[in-house]
Amino acid sequence: MKLKTSCIRAEADHVQIMRCKEDLNAVAISIESISKIMALAGNEVRFKILFLLQQETELCPCDFADILQMSVPAISQHLRKMRDANVIATRREGQTIFYRISLENKAFLAAILNNIESERKIA
Repeated sequence: MKLKTSCIRAEADHVQIMRCKEDLNAVAISIESISKIMALAGNEVRFKILFLLQQETELCPCDFADILQMSVPAISQHLRKMRDANVIATRREGQTIFYRISLENKAFLAAILNNIESERKIA
């Protein structure tokens, strides 16, 4: 049985509606930016990459491949998507490219990633 959802209010609060629209417009750029980050981080592999970068600061694609037991090309695809969205930044040292969380996203991602509780068992 499908339930119908309907609004039964007698009159809209136009002041509240306008205030909410103005509030959304005032933060539109931040919402768009954070939505992109969250969409990218919604992929388990990319979330793991971000977690590792939060823990280790910098890693190269080979490090990620070894840790996540994936191929370097597969890791590179995930890194490229996050780099293109400016979620992560790079640094080149010789032939090796190191990845880190971009400065503009560091605080936001730290707030999320620091809430991951360790599941390690203390013996």
